[in-house]
Amino acid sequence: MTDLVLLLLTMLATGAAAGVLAGLLGVGGGIIIVPVLDFALGLQGVDPAIRMHIAVGTSLATIMFTSVSSARAHHARGAVDTGLVRHWGPFIFLGSLLGSLLAGLVHGHALALLFGAVAVLIAIKMVLPLDEYRPWPDVPRGVKGALTPSLIGLLSAMLGIGGGTFSVTALTLMSQPIHRAVGTSALFGLLIAVPGALGFVASGWGDPRLPAGSLGYVNLIGVAAIAPMTILTAPVGAALAHRLDKRQLNLAFGLFLLLVGGRMLWRALA
Repeated sequence: MTDLVLLLLTMLATGAAAGVLAGLLGVGGGIIIVPVLDFALGLQGVDPAIRMHIAVGTSLATIMFTSVSSARAHHARGAVDTGLVRHWGPFIFLGSLLGSLLAGLVHGHALALLFGAVAVLIAIKMVLPLDEYRPWPDVPRGVKGALTPSLIGLLSAMLGIGGGTFSVTALTLMSQPIHRAVGTSALFGLLIAVPGALGFVASGWGDPRLPAGSLGYVNLIGVAAIAPMTILTAPVGAALAHRLDKRQLNLAFGLFLLLVGGRMLWRALA
């Protein structure tokens, strides 16, 4: 019982921190939730082979709720490109389903290595002054138009993030306005989270190493604790973001990701 209470309190704190940082930095909470949950589950003695799987699966399940709230708010402001959603949506959905099933076949160290490497790469992008870099004049169509969303879905599901980190970056590189990129990515988060979470439920079904309250690799205690806290605290971070310089936010987030990614890489390579 003591372990369950401690796990619940840890997840409440995780949700609160993820909400503030998500609102402050304009990213999905998964990039925060996954490493914190991985650490918390480690303190609970969960097998390292499946610890990242549970962190990722639980993160995706919470994103189902936060992405709906975010997408509705952006849609009300006309910031969701429904045409692009129709074009990219099926590829993102299928990529996410494939990514979640693929993640279930690999060891937790491999997921930690992938998460750490991606976090460090994103950190470098955030720290460097590349905001005006626009190599593509528009969103590509044809084969390129299918490959990009498929990779966004696959990698996002494997890492337990809502895809905003990848899709906002990709869309801005494709000369899309930042507000439209953010709003459209919020809806992409739902298309990533639903098949991704279901895939982690299926791939972890019946595993005897799972902690209490788990449905496959999705911990329901975590979802119940993290999702409401994320929704409640995100406006606090958003309000704070408007008081800070954008460059300062990029540097802060970049340094945070360097720490998170570095820890993940150290754990995976140790």
